[in-house]
Amino acid sequence: MRPDTPAENVDHTAEAARLERTAGLYPEDAEALLLQAAAHLELSGDRPAASTLYDRLLSSAGSLEDPCLVRALKAANLWEYGHEAEARAIIDGVRAAAPRDPAPWVIVAEALEAHDELQAAQETFTQGVRLLLADGAEPPYPTHPLLYGRHRVRRMQGAPHDDWDTLADSVHLTQSSPTSGVSLDELHDPKRVWSLGSDNPVELAAEISRLRAELGAYREALSRPFPVAVLHWPATELAELLEAYPPLAEEYPSHDTHLATIEASLRELSSSGTPNLGIVTGTVPSYEAFAASEGASPGDTSLLPQYATTLAARGRAAEWPPQRGTACWCGSGRGYGECHGAE
Repeated sequence: MRPDTPAENVDHTAEAARLERTAGLYPEDAEALLLQAAAHLELSGDRPAASTLYDRLLSSAGSLEDPCLVRALKAANLWEYGHEAEARAIIDGVRAAAPRDPAPWVIVAEALEAHDELQAAQETFTQGVRLLLADGAEPPYPTHPLLYGRHRVRRMQGAPHDDWDTLADSVHLTQSSPTSGVSLDELHDPKRVWSLGSDNPVELAAEISRLRAELGAYREALSRPFPVAVLHWPATELAELLEAYPPLAEEYPSHDTHLATIEASLRELSSSGTPNLGIVTGTVPSYEAFAASEGASPGDTSLLPQYATTLAARGRAAEWPPQRGTACWCGSGRGYGECHGAE
């Protein structure tokens, strides 16, 4: 998990301190803010301080939104400054917990890969893929790094393609530029890695030229936007929101209308070909904190889509439509197909 800001021209230590102060002001967003702060500390080279922030999160009184993600990030960071045994123990714990979020799987598997534990990395990628991807189902976008990582490690091992590798190839071709013509096998060719690490200036120059030629074709895929997210207010939160900010009643005449509008909007976006649709769930304290950070009034309706985009950028978007057999996004407890997913 890396900061949203670019690595160049950033005082990572100062940015980490700013994010820690902001987390103290807005405890409801502390988890996301402290994870960003820890990432800045890692980039500054102060890995022990980053571990301290991970420990602070894991020992906090409130429940974390994604404890496995925090543990995975802590393990990867620990290994980078010599705490291999502790990192391995945490990685084993993450794997045993079997999180339903792809991010912890990717982080711990890539940590193993980075330290030449290719077999363990391949087993970790495979465990995550088998848990999170149903046979025959279209892989959700957040699971793509699992497929790609598994393909990459198996390519390094010289393993023959299996069904998951074929699926990774198919997903890659769908998501990349149609004019690129570069397969995953070529992208993950070990010789390319060796060329980039070569001491021979001719080999290195040739590989750099090759990468430059591919950059234009991959620019669109590599700069993929955050999911298009629609804002959802649970009934209690919407009631509190409208009581505090009556001007928003024009935007939300009733909760039932609000839910129907969400589903209709997403279906319209889907039918027009818009990919990566999602739903983010708002809370009044979080929205007020966002409005304060923007120097705007929470009663301003133009702030609502910005708030939704920010939640999506923080990884809070739930995939729409929900996968078959899962509960409806509205929180009714019924299956999506029996609720808002019904024709």
